[in-house]
Amino acid sequence: MEIVELGHPVLRKRAISIRSVKNPQIQALIDDMLSTLTSVGGMGIAAPQVNQSLRLIVVASHPTPNYPNAPEMEPTPMINPEVIALSEQMEDGWEGCLSIPGIRAKVPRHIWVSARYRTRDGKAREEIFEGFAARIFQHEYDHLNGIVYLDRITSTRNIITEKEFTRLMEGGGR
Repeated sequence: MEIVELGHPVLRKRAISIRSVKNPQIQALIDDMLSTLTSVGGMGIAAPQVNQSLRLIVVASHPTPNYPNAPEMEPTPMINPEVIALSEQMEDGWEGCLSIPGIRAKVPRHIWVSARYRTRDGKAREEIFEGFAARIFQHEYDHLNGIVYLDRITSTRNIITEKEFTRLMEGGGR
């Protein structure tokens, strides 16, 4: 699927709830989002990023050269996710976005989040995400509310290029 980029109006809209989880079009969208995420090596994706203003995200943490300590988790589609509770404590961490290629930024996020969502087979689920998985969840959840990670930064000095981020991750300091 084509990933829309910053400036596309769908990224700034509040996505609408999905009424029928079992709808074949929703199931096909989930499959397409999973395939797209795998093909680009991403950690998460939200339906608005593929030009679908629907409350659907996929969280798929896994180690990468840029995030070698990321936990391994099965790609998890979440339909109509809701935040139940957030930690008071927050932590800055580097983020990038498939819809904002070429840059990274340090973003403050809650260190854990308790969430409720429906699985692709319609089951209600509650889960607590911690650490890096919590960061991914919050990043993707923001997309459902028309928020991109750059909206959350505390200083423009915390924005760097992808090239500089790679250098940083290879031990270049900062």
